[in-house]
Parts: sequence; structure tokens; C-alpha cells
Amino acid sequence: MAEDNETRGQDEARREFSGAGEMALHILCFVISVGHIYVAFDPIISELQRNAYHFAGFAFLAAAYNPMFTGRIRSRGMLIFDLTFGTLVAAAAIYLPAAETPIYDRGVNLIWLDWVAIALCVIGGIELTRRMTGIVIPILVILSLTYVGLWGAWIGGVFSFPGLSWETIAFRSIFGDDAMFGTIARISSTYVFLFIIFGAFLLRSGAGDFVINLARAVAGRMVGGPGIVAVIASGLTGTISGSAVANTASTGVITIPLMKKAGFKPTFAGGVEAASSTGGQLMPPIMGAGAFVMSTFTQISYEKIVAVAALPALLYFLSVAFFVRIEARRLNLQPMPSDGETLGSAFRKGGASFVIPIAGLITMLVMGFTPTYAAVFGILAVIASSWLTENRMGPKAVFEALVMGAKGMMMTAVLLCTVGIVVNVISTAGVGNTFSLMIAGWSGGNLLIAIVLIALASLVLGMGLPVTAAYIVLATLSAPALAGMISDRVVIDALAAGTLAEPAKAVLMLGAPEHMAAFAAPMSAADAAAIIGGLPLEVAAPLRELVVPPEAAVTAILTAHMIIFWLSQDSNVTPPVALASFTAAAIAKAPAMATGVASWKLAKGLYIVPIIMAYSPFLSGDWLVALEIFFFSIFGIYALAAAMQGCMERPIGWIERAIIAVAGVACLWPGNLMIDIAGALAVIGFLIFNIRKPMPSAEPT
Repeated sequence: MAEDNETRGQDEARREFSGAGEMALHILCFVISVGHIYVAFDPIISELQRNAYHFAGFAFLAAAYNPMFTGRIRSRGMLIFDLTFGTLVAAAAIYLPAAETPIYDRGVNLIWLDWVAIALCVIGGIELTRRMTGIVIPILVILSLTYVGLWGAWIGGVFSFPGLSWETIAFRSIFGDDAMFGTIARISSTYVFLFIIFGAFLLRSGAGDFVINLARAVAGRMVGGPGIVAVIASGLTGTISGSAVANTASTGVITIPLMKKAGFKPTFAGGVEAASSTGGQLMPPIMGAGAFVMSTFTQISYEKIVAVAALPALLYFLSVAFFVRIEARRLNLQPMPSDGETLGSAFRKGGASFVIPIAGLITMLVMGFTPTYAAVFGILAVIASSWLTENRMGPKAVFEALVMGAKGMMMTAVLLCTVGIVVNVISTAGVGNTFSLMIAGWSGGNLLIAIVLIALASLVLGMGLPVTAAYIVLATLSAPALAGMISDRVVIDALAAGTLAEPAKAVLMLGAPEHMAAFAAPMSAADAAAIIGGLPLEVAAPLRELVVPPEAAVTAILTAHMIIFWLSQDSNVTPPVALASFTAAAIAKAPAMATGVASWKLAKGLYIVPIIMAYSPFLSGDWLVALEIFFFSIFGIYALAAAMQGCMERPIGWIERAIIAVAGVACLWPGNLMIDIAGALAVIGFLIFNIRKPMPSAEPT
């Protein structure tokens, strides 16, 4: 679950230790991991202390492993400087929780030692984040702090901010609810880290090898089998890592050569792996750090989020699999001979250490246990179940897994704590509400236009921010507007049907008195949408409260955040900055930009599924409704993939592509079962007709 931007040269620039230095750092990693696990069960310290100590430990590790200047990675002087810097930042973070009560006793007045400690933590977060993720987040932090303290008063318009004293800014940057040691740090120090440790134990137990073996046993002998193996392996590996680049690097070294050997072009093979691996952060039960952040932002239980996320994630992986199958048929590729791997042999080698912990984790979540408890028991389950496999975990393996978990958490921990400063400024200055109003205004109340605007913003942010950071910033800025527009669909339907209650009509008359005569009778959905879209916020908000049922409002909030979370993944596969694609291109020995284009094409589910979420009750929690939407969406996405690739089981011409694209859109059409059925029947009919066509000779690869 380590963030994707860690691949921006950081692995190559990471300082390596040996001997006593390596052992000392490994012992520190072990202590940090064990400490977090213990505090999860017995909270012997306050939340502020836990978050601050969390930052302290990982700040020191980040300073030790990541030199300030990569060109001097072997310099002894640089090592001494980095260790000193990390020690000072860690000491400052440990000091600040103890200083909180005295600061309040002085009437929130800071003494010089408080100033030094706060400055060290903020500067430490900025610098260490720069070392591990690049320059964008540090610039955002500096702009945020100076905005509320300096230049916000110089600009006019809606973003003008009168400014705060530097003492207030310093205090709020550390002790605020959304600050450096606030809500997001709490997520990092509990859920995220424990699940990263859980993933490390799975990897150390050999679960990654089992995933590859299982995928090869299931799909290895199908047409396009190696590509399907990549999809299955990346989906299952996503339950361990939740990182697109980590998925690509770990599974791609096996799947990409297999795909090339089967006859796929190198760019397509790399694109399949990158697109499949991007789904890792969409796949429950882990879903990367974003699922935990989403739960905190929305106040919706983690269990509900991962439950409703399952079908959309499966739909995404099916969309990539459809592209693979269609491309294999277009190239007339033949199944590869069996390598001897079977389901039985795969499970005997390492199935227990993957299936038992994952099943236990999901069971505990369904039973109502907190994710923290479920993760810790999942770790214990990995250790126990590994003794049923060939890779038994003894004390040494447990130690190595705990060290691996802490080292894998370094960047995420420092990143999330530092991003808290930006979120705190957005909350303090009200920038999020202003930006949401701007999105609502620019889109003119049109939900699709709003999603396109957010998708463009996520792409731009994703060029410089890790996925989780991009989601946090974008959700803080735009989720309220998107959730409101999704809720407005309920209001529009009621207005169009003429079923608004009298209190709602009274509120509506305040915002649109010129349409008063039309409120008493049914009207077209387009007219209703135009009226609701033109309402000012002070009228639209109370109208939603009167008309939208509480459960629908919760679904709207969850849907808005899930859409933003999905769109935040596109930087992995969208040029010019496509991190997972470039990683896959290196493995495939293919042109980086061409692989990026291929992966962007294959990952169209990142855009199609959010639109399905926005216009249908896909995430409502009603499983019958969700399954119905899922069923027709399968046909729709397959048809769109066929239209894009120009092939089903046999190649199709341009006229057929246009017709099948229309049928695919019909399958995805919201709220009209007859249109969905007609579209699905059309797709099935075209597929049957297509299968009966003769297969042309294979195209050159």
C-alpha cells in the first residue's frame, strides 16, 4: 500500500545500510511496528501522543534512508547531517504533546521552545516529503501556510482571506483537528499502518507467489490467458498491497514476459499490467489508504465502504479482461500450453496463508469488529496459517515482516501527516466550500460536466501528488458540491413528478418565484433540472434536507467520495505522468509513452464506472439493485470495449462498431430497465452473429 510516487527515483536513491547500522534501524522498525500493534489493543497514550510519536518514528526513518541530496548518498557527512536532522524532528514531535497543556494554560501563547518544535515538525514534514515524493506537496504546504498568514489578504474575490497571526497558524498546524497530528495522522497511525503490516506478513508468507500460481492455474490456458493472468494476479495482489506501482513491479516481472511470449505486443502487455495493477487500490478489503480516509471524511463505516466497493472493483477488472480477450481474438492468438500448474498444486504450495487470513479479515469486518482489530487478528492468522504451507513463518520471518511493514510505511506516514497541514488550511479558510460553489457554477448543475471537471482536476493533481494525497485534496475541495448534485437528482425527480410536499414547495418558491405556477403540476425532467440547477446554495441546501431521505443523502456522500477516489487513480495510467505505465514499460522494454497510451485506453473503467455510480444507486447498499446494475454493466462495458478495439470474437467494421457502441450505452442507461434489456439483447445478438463469422488469418504482432 506504499504510495505510487515512491517510484519517482526514490528506490534508486534510498540509502542502504549494513552491519550494526542496518541492525539498529531494523530493531527500530520492529519496535515501531510492535508499538503500534500494542497501542491498537491497549491505548495507553492519548490520540495526540500516538499521532505525534507515529510521525516522530517515521520521520527519523525517512531521514536515515532518504538523503537530502541524492548525489551524496554515500557521503559520511551527509549521513551524519540526515541522522541529526531526523533526530531533531523526532524529538520535536515527541515534545509537542507534552507542551499542549502548558500552551493552553498560558492562553494559547507559545514560548520559544514551542516555536522551535513546531518549526522543526513543519519543516521536517516539508523536507522529508520532498525527498520521497517530489516538490509538489512541499509547494502546496508553503502556499497554504502563507495564504492564511500573508498573501490571502492581497487577493480579491471569493478567495480573499483576511489572515491569521503566525502564532495562531503555528498552533493550528499542529493541534487542530485536521492538522499535522490530527484526523489524517490518526488514520495513518491506526488503520493504514496496521494494514500495511498485514500486507507485509502476507508477502513474507509467500502469498504473492500463491496469487501468481492461482492466476496461472485458472486462466493460463485460455485464449489471451497470460493477459487474464495479469488481471487476476493484480486484483488479488491488490488485496495485499493496494498500490498500482507495487503491483506492477511485483506481478509484472512474471505476467509481462508471459504476455509477450503469447504474442501480445510489448506496449499492450505493459498496458494490461499497468491498468490491472491500478485496480489494486480499488479492490476491497484494503483499497489503499484512501478507504480509511474516506471513512473518516464521510463518517460512514469502513465495513460499508468496502462492501459496496466490491462490485464496482470487479466491474473494473472485468473491463480490463474484456480488452485482453478482444485483443487476443483480434490477433487470433492461440492458448498457451499448460505449465503444469493446477488449482490443487497452487493451494498446496501457499493457499492457506492467503485464503485463511483474507477470509478471516472479511468475516471479522462483517461481524462488526473494527478494522484495527481485524487487521491485528489477520496478522496472527497469517503466521498460524503459514504453518500449513511450504513457507512457515518462524520468529525470524515475523521479525522480517514487521521490519518490512515499517519500511514500507515511511513515505505514507510522513506524507499523510504533512498533507494534514494543507487540509487544515482548506478547512480554516473555507476554501473547500468556495471551490465547491465554483464547480457547481461552472457545471451549471450538470452532473456529468461536474464529473469531467473533477476528472481534469484529478489528472492535474495526480501529475505531482501521490494518489492518496490527490484524493484527500480533491475530496476536501469538491466532494460537497458533487454530493449535493447527486442528492439533487432526488429533488429533480420529485419536482418533475409533482410530488413535492408543501414545505419543500415553500422553500423552492423563495429561490425560483418566477416558476411558482409550474410547481403544482408535473413537468419534464429537463425543466425540473434547469430549475433546481439554478437555485442558490442558501435555497438548494435546505430543500435537499426536506426532500432527500437520510439514507439517500448518505449514499450521495459515499458516491461522491467514491467517484473522486476512482478518478484520483488515473494518474497511474494517463500520460504524460503515468507512473504504473512507465514501470510496466521498463519491464516490457517498450516505449514509455506508447505504453502509457495503451494503459489509458485499457483503464477506461476508471471513467465509465464512476459515471454509473453517479447516475444509478450502485452504491446504495441494496444488493438486488446493485447486482442488476452490475449485470447490465457487464454487457455495456464489453460492447464499448469491442467498439473501441474493433473486434468481438471476430473483427468488426466501423458500422458495426458504431451500432455496438450504441447498444453498450443502452446497457448502461440509468433508470430504464427496458432500455437496459434491449441493449443487452442487442449485444448478445451481435456476439452470436460475430462468432459465426469466419476467422481471418492472424495479424502480424
